[in-house]
This record gives sequence, C-alpha cells and structure tokens, in this order.
Amino acid sequence: MITLEAPKLDSALMDAHTLDLLGFDKVRELLADYAASSLGRDLARQIEPSLDPDAIRKDIALTTEVVTALGLNQAPPFGGLHDVRLIARRAAIGTMLSAEQLIEVAESLNCTGAMYRYRMRLAEHLSGIIDHLSGIEDLGTVGKSIGGCIDGRGHVLDMASRDLAAVRQKLYDLDEKVKAEIRRLLRDPELRKILSYPNATVHGDHYVLPVSVNHRHKVQGVVHRMSGTGETVFIEPASISNLSAERVQQKADEDREVKRVLRRLSSEVGRVAKPLVYALDVIAKLDLITAKARYSRDFDMYPPDMNTEGRLWLRQARHPLLESLFRNQPGKSETRNPKSETELATDSPGSSPVPRSVMPIDVRLGIGFNLLVITGPNTGGKTVTLKTTGLLCLMAQCGMHIPAGEGSLVPVSRHILADIGDEQSLEQSLSTFSSHISRIASIFKVADDQSLILLDELGSGTDPTEGAALGRAILDQLDTVGCRAIVTTHLGDLKTYAFNNDRAENGAVEFDIETMRPTYRLHIGQFGMSNALKIARRLKLPKELLRKAHRYLKKRAGRSGELVRLQELRLEAEQAKVDALTAQHEANREKESLVRERAALDKEVKDKAALHELRANLKPGTVVTVQRFGANGKVVKVDAKKQTVTVSVGIGQWEVPFEEIFPVEVV
Repeated sequence: MITLEAPKLDSALMDAHTLDLLGFDKVRELLADYAASSLGRDLARQIEPSLDPDAIRKDIALTTEVVTALGLNQAPPFGGLHDVRLIARRAAIGTMLSAEQLIEVAESLNCTGAMYRYRMRLAEHLSGIIDHLSGIEDLGTVGKSIGGCIDGRGHVLDMASRDLAAVRQKLYDLDEKVKAEIRRLLRDPELRKILSYPNATVHGDHYVLPVSVNHRHKVQGVVHRMSGTGETVFIEPASISNLSAERVQQKADEDREVKRVLRRLSSEVGRVAKPLVYALDVIAKLDLITAKARYSRDFDMYPPDMNTEGRLWLRQARHPLLESLFRNQPGKSETRNPKSETELATDSPGSSPVPRSVMPIDVRLGIGFNLLVITGPNTGGKTVTLKTTGLLCLMAQCGMHIPAGEGSLVPVSRHILADIGDEQSLEQSLSTFSSHISRIASIFKVADDQSLILLDELGSGTDPTEGAALGRAILDQLDTVGCRAIVTTHLGDLKTYAFNNDRAENGAVEFDIETMRPTYRLHIGQFGMSNALKIARRLKLPKELLRKAHRYLKKRAGRSGELVRLQELRLEAEQAKVDALTAQHEANREKESLVRERAALDKEVKDKAALHELRANLKPGTVVTVQRFGANGKVVKVDAKKQTVTVSVGIGQWEVPFEEIFPVEVV
C-alpha cells in the first residue's frame, strides 16, 4: 500500500544576507519562469539549498533524466494543472464547491490521468521519473464526470440530472408562452399607439412594455421601473404576470437542482481529495524538476559531481545572471556598478562598448589548498569570481545543473558566507571598513570546516599597512577554522601570503596592457603584478616622471625579482598539478561510467529473468499491467502453449500475448 505523503526536501537555512549579496533570488525568478504552473513557480521561488548529499544527488539525477526526456520530445504533460489542494480539502469536509472551482478541479484531475499515462509511455531508462510518478493514480474519471455536468463557462448542463432537465424544460415552455403573449400584445394596433417604441424589453426576469407615461392607465399590469426622463414606464402586462410568478417558482426549483448537482460533484471530489492532493504535490515537484531541466537546456548547463570532502573544481564556469542579462539585452551598453553582479561586463576607462558574452573561469579549491587569494585590477572580474563560485554552489545544493563544464566538482557546504561590496550602514553610522569588519566577525561566529567563505577586498578601507596586517590575521583564522575560502585584495603585502602557507594559493585576474582592458580570466598560481606604470606609459605620462616612479619602486621592491622567480616556479608546479588532476578526474569519471553501465546491464539481465519467471507462473486471479491499455487487469485464463493471457480490463476481456503483460510488482 502506498502512503500518500508529499515529497519533502531537506533544506539548509543558508545565511540570508549571503543569498541577497549573491543575487540568489534572481536565480529563483529565472527558474520560476521555466515552470509550467503556479505550483512549480511557487516551489521555484521558495527553493533552498539542501544539506543532504543523497537528496541533492537524487534531484540532480532526476533533472538530468528530464533533460533526456525533453530531448526525446517526452515532456511531462502539465496542461490543465491548477493548485486546487485547498479546494479539494474543503470538499473532503463537505463544502459545496462552485461550478468554477469544479472546472479547475476537473482540469487538474484530468492532468493526473495524463501524467499516469505519461508514466506508462516512458522508456525504461528514465526510471527516476517513473519512480517519482509511481504513486499517482488516474483520477481522470472523476474529472470526466465533472466535465459531463459543467461546461467550460461554468454552466451546469441539462444532462447533469433528470430533474434538472425536467425543470429547465418547464422553464423553456413558460418562456415560449410569455413570448407568444408578448408577440400577441405587440400586434394590437391600439396598444402600439401608446408605446414609446414598438418592442418589448426585459427587466430582470420579467418581460415589460415601454408605455408612455400619459397612457399608463390604459395598460393593466405591474410597473417595474421608469425611464430616466420620466416619460416612459415599463409595465409587465397582467396577462403574463401569472406566468412570470410560475416562472419564478421554476427558477427556484432550477437553482435547487443545480446545487444538488454541485453537492454531488463536490462529494465525488471529496472522496478523491487525498490522492489528488498527493498527486498535485508530486506533479508540483516534477514541474520544479522540469523547470530546472528547461533552464539547463536553455543555458547549456551540466550536472555537477557532488562530494562531501570539500573539493571544489568549477570548469569553464559562467555567471548565470550575467548570461541572462546579455541574452535579454543584446547590444546594449550600460553603466554599471563594478561591485554588482555585472562587474564582468564593465568597461575600463576609454574602452569600447560592453562585451556581450561571459568569460568562463576555472576555479579550484579544497584540492591541494583551502585558501585562494585573488589579486588584480578593478573591474577585472575578482568580484564576479566570488559571486559565480557562490551562486553555482548554491544552485548545485538546490539540485540544479550549473553553467559550468561537464565534470565540475561541488562540495556540500554547511554554510556559504560572503562579504562582498560596499555595505555602509547609514542607520548605524558605520563606515565601510567598520561594516566589513562587523560582517567578518559575524561570519567567524558560524564558520566551520564545512563552510565556504567568500571575502571581497580584504583589508581595504583603512591604512594599507594596518589593513595588510589585519588581512593576514583573518587569513590565518580562516586557515585555523579549516574552511574553504576565496578572498580578493588589492594589498601587495597579502600577495605573498600563499608563499608561506602550503594550504593557501594565489590567483590573479588577467589584464591586457595593449588594449588596457581586463580579460576576466582567472589564473591560479599567480598573483597580480602592478600594471600602474605600464598603463601610465601608454597614457603618455611624462618620461621623467615615469623614471622617478621606477626609481622609487626599485627602492621599495628589493625582493621583487625573488618573488617573480618564486611565482614562476609555483606556476609551473600548479600547471603540472592541474594536468595531473584533470587526467585523474577523467579516469575516475570513466571508471564510474563503466561501473554504472555494468550495474545497468546486470540489472537488465536480472529483471528480464525475473520477468520471464513471473510470466511463466501467471495464474488466474493475478493482477497485471496490460501494456497496450496502460491499465491494470486481472488474469482470467493462461494459455502457455499459445503464449497468451486472457485478461479482464474494464468491462471487457482481452487476449494479449505474454510480451504485453507486466506483473504489477515489476512495473
């Protein structure tokens, strides 16, 4: 027996401030736009990252299956789906539903039938979708019952009940008598002389004649109203007043019969309320999964490989909000805040219009090092690197595909915590520096070894010397906590932090001196070198001034040559490490693929053997599924010689071959 409980997600209470900084609500809205119903849209807008690795992997796998189904033109049928769960529950406690509510319920019931048949048509390799829909019953018969009684405009049909049809026939006959009497009166030449115009009209449920007020006494009947000018009174002739009174009684009888029909239909809905609500919960989850799949196909995403070891490796990762922005606003050049999520599209001084594509980046963390210190010029992509990393990790923990290359690794993080951009608080009279320090203090209160920390412009907003000292202390604390962290900085003293800590690594965003524009590429193993003098030379600063600047620089940079040589050695080691990791990663993926294929083949052989044995042992009375009908039936007779089975399905008996028979336990 199936327990009808709505599917649940184990969600994490991620830091709301971080979600806001990363723009996760915008990702939710993008996802909601791909949902087919209000149920799916509501789930998309409420989606939260999960902490359960198995639940995350299951959702990602289900999303991948739906991507496959969409590619095979086997999209789930969501037509007619409405959120009628509350209405169904009201019907279950005896509430009479309105005709309009019953129409929505009928359409939703028909959707459950379509989804039931969709499950029966799916290819066997789409087992995740099949299992997800396994508890849905075909409730379309109740929907058809409602559709046979109420039309699309909410009108209860005559065929809904014999008594209703009889009452309406009486009403029709009365109307015909009234119309006949009106036509007779209008043919009277004496009466026509006193009418304001030669036609009858209807006031409410009464037929009335427009009589000039001066001749009111010449027509016997009931005055129902007077014209705005006061020159015409509308009189229901006495000869049809009795018919009208009878008509009012018949209308009351009609209303009573209509309510009786609505109560009967509401009672039918109440009987299937529990399986209907369960089915709507399941279909709503499938709508959310399908929205994820459509989003994935539309933006060329891939499923991430989730892990619990803190390994992060985003390959050719792209910022999802930037991609959406560029797609929806092609060719437009806009002025943007370089600290916003559109930093990657910001022009450098004197540059050409905003580029219309997102530069993919490779980010690695938790594989060889836990701290990544990124340096480079303004508007060079440092902040977008943080936001891309944070957003993609959140998307992955929501069971979504991510805009990154196939085989990207994402850890299941207990906390994702960020301090990005200028968050000066006017209400609290805090400076930019103070607000950042307050935020970092709050981060350290909850950070642990399963956290991902993203800090922007570490040590900025104060004296460079003190800022660098504080920055190093913060990096030391991050190292002590054991979390995974990416920090960006402009401070030169922090560029060398990784040289003295094996658990830290440098990263640099690239800057093209020739075009004087950032390339937005991230290079792990490098630190950003100063480009100020090179830029000044290209901008034609006086040569004598530049020579003085170089002399001052040499005095302060006694170790620069040593650092450059050290960086070159680390860069070579980093490249060798990346090549080795890539080869190992591809080998592991190939091995996993072979294991899955072997397991699938073993399962297929085992299932075929079990299916053959079950068919060979079929007996009268066994409940089976008949493939051609997509419905269950009961075995009446087995003919082993002809390899056929006579099955009772519905009101008939059918002889079908063994190949079309599937025991219910196997399906």
